[in-house]
Parts: sequence; structure tokens; C-alpha cells
Amino acid sequence: MSAVETTAAPASDGGPRLIPAPRFVVGLILPILLAVGWEAAVRFGLATGRLMPPPSRVFATLWELAASGELARHIAATSLRVAVGFGLGVVVGTLAGAVAGYSTLVRRLIDPTLQGLRSIPSIAWVPLFILWLGIFEESKVALIAVGVFFPVYLGVMGAILSVDRKIVEVGRVFRLTGPALVRRILLPAILPAYVLALRSGLGLGWMFVVAAEFMGASEGLGYLLVDGQQLGKPDQIVAAILCFAVLGKITDGLVAAGSAPFLRWQDNFRRED
Repeated sequence: MSAVETTAAPASDGGPRLIPAPRFVVGLILPILLAVGWEAAVRFGLATGRLMPPPSRVFATLWELAASGELARHIAATSLRVAVGFGLGVVVGTLAGAVAGYSTLVRRLIDPTLQGLRSIPSIAWVPLFILWLGIFEESKVALIAVGVFFPVYLGVMGAILSVDRKIVEVGRVFRLTGPALVRRILLPAILPAYVLALRSGLGLGWMFVVAAEFMGASEGLGYLLVDGQQLGKPDQIVAAILCFAVLGKITDGLVAAGSAPFLRWQDNFRRED
């Protein structure tokens, strides 16, 4: 029986049957408990809430920003940057990972350099991109694309290298042509890992956009973070962080939902608690 169950419904034998609560409801339990606990701690004087404001103050700040129209403007600016950077990073990372995974020569040629570049912190790219591209949108999008590129590249290359050779040999036995072999064997084999790579890249895209918006941005959630730090407004900082969390979760859910129809053939282990 599920650990979280809600309303009762008639079962086929006439008795009541409990309907499991939606998954997202279960996922909200922990953050709600933490928020209520911190709110109570501040209300009862157990904490000052000066540097870490209670949820009531954070939501009041969000309401003020939303009522003035600033919140929508900042969210739109940040989301657009992430969308463009994510698209560029996915395209380049997918192509580079596919070529490196398919060709041993290309992999030996480019992979050591890319692995070294992957270890560079995001902040280290900021002065170089400002010097190359200025402080406008091009440098911000480029930084986000760099963050997305590496997990997608690694995911695609690793997925291709992990394809079972026996499966490929079976395709050759059935005289599949090169395009047919890719479409019917390689693509289904690498698709689960590719989806995970996309989700990892998207998460890094949201992380890199903060560093990108430190580069002289006048709008965006990263700008709200900097503005809140300079003006000593922790409620605004936490509100921006909360927006990042919500937007990241929503976009990750969209990627997972969009890829689900292509992964229905999987018969993976799932434990039903």
C-alpha cells in the first residue's frame, strides 16, 4: 500500500479503494515542512529572520515584484537567455559527442582538450567572454551554451561508446544499411542517456545564467540577486533563488515529459512502495 494515500473510491469488489496522491504532492511535503518550520521559528522568536527571512516576507517580496511587473520582466529575460544558450549548447554538444563517440581518431584528437576545458569554473570564463563579446547578450548566451555543452557532449559520447557491440552485429546480420542501423539500433540505445544529458545540461544552464547575468545585466533574476546583495535585501535574494528553483523544476519536467513518449519501450525496474 502506498505511503501517501488520499480519497477513497469504490473498488471492483464493492469495497472502498484508496487513490494514491499525485507524485508532485509528495514532492511538496519536505519544502512545505521546512517553510512552515522556519516561519514558526521566526514568529516565536527562536530566530531573528534578519539574514534568512521567513517565507511570509519572501512571498510578500514576490508579490510586490509581480504587482509592479518587474518579476515577469526579469523572468522573461533570464528564461530567454537560458533557452537560446541551451539550444546552442545542445546542438554543438550533440554533434561533437556523436562524432567523438563514432570516430576513435576524432575522440583522441578533441576529447583531452575538452576534458581540460570542462574543469574550468564558470566564473573564469566571464572576463574572457566580456573581452571577446562585450557585456551584452552575446557573452551571456555564450557562457550558458558553454555550461550546457559539456554534459551533453559527455552524455552523447558515453552513450555511443556504451552501446553493446552484439546489438550492432545483429543489425549487420539483418543487412541494415548505415542510416537504418543508426535509426533502428543506435538511436534507441543512446536515447535514455541522451535525455539524462539534456536534463543535466539544462540544470547547468540555469546555474551558468547566474554567472552570465553578473556581467553587467540590467534585468534578469541574476540581476535581482546582485541588487539584493548590494542593497542588503535578503528577502529579494531568497525570492530570486526560489524563482530559479521553480523555473528549473518546471523546465526539467517539460524535458522529461517531452521525452517520455520516445522511451515507452523501456522496461526498467520500478519499485512500488
